[in-house]
Amino acid sequence: MKYSKAIPFALGGLSLATAAVLFAPGVGIIAADHLDPPARTDPAVDSTPDRAADIADVYAWHTDTSVIVAMTFAGPQATDQPATYDPDVLYSINVSNSSPRTTTDIPIRFRFGTGAMDQFGVSVTGLPGVTGAIRGSVETELEKDGVRVWAGLFDDPFFFDLQGFRDTLNTGTLSFDSERDFFAGQNLTAVVIEIPRDRIDPGAPVDVWAATARFGGQL
Repeated sequence: MKYSKAIPFALGGLSLATAAVLFAPGVGIIAADHLDPPARTDPAVDSTPDRAADIADVYAWHTDTSVIVAMTFAGPQATDQPATYDPDVLYSINVSNSSPRTTTDIPIRFRFGTGAMDQFGVSVTGLPGVTGAIRGSVETELEKDGVRVWAGLFDDPFFFDLQGFRDTLNTGTLSFDSERDFFAGQNLTAVVIEIPRDRIDPGAPVDVWAATARFGGQL
């Protein structure tokens, strides 16, 4: 079954990977390469890539009323492939208003697990203003104490003209095409979280970074 869904919201011993962004009024966004490092996702480079723990991107933005953060991982993949829910990976999204911004003020953690019917669910903790965890089925909008969560398959939002990049390297002439997207028609797995804006202070610089850690244990 093909599956493609745009990222929503703002509806208006450890194996570790990290990625980070910065958002503030008038400040640009810093991001890593979508497939960096490629050895974690490319079977031609690594015969046993750890796709579940490989972060693709971290996104953070705000509206007048909400702050939205999203982590994408385990991609890109064909649209006939299922989402990646690995119970042995702990995912972390860290938010900081501190100065220097090296301390996590809001440590958001999520993991996946299976229920009695072998259906996957997600558990998200550390959300500001939320008592306990938000838990529920994947591919379902979950809401508690004013915070919304969605985990599941999404159309890969990253844009890159790989052919243009290679042609530019080979010829020395800029050869990019804004309508040629290497990631078009591919999916990845993501968790998107919408938090009321008054629980995070986007009036000051806000650091958002993410990490994954692999280990055994219960959800």
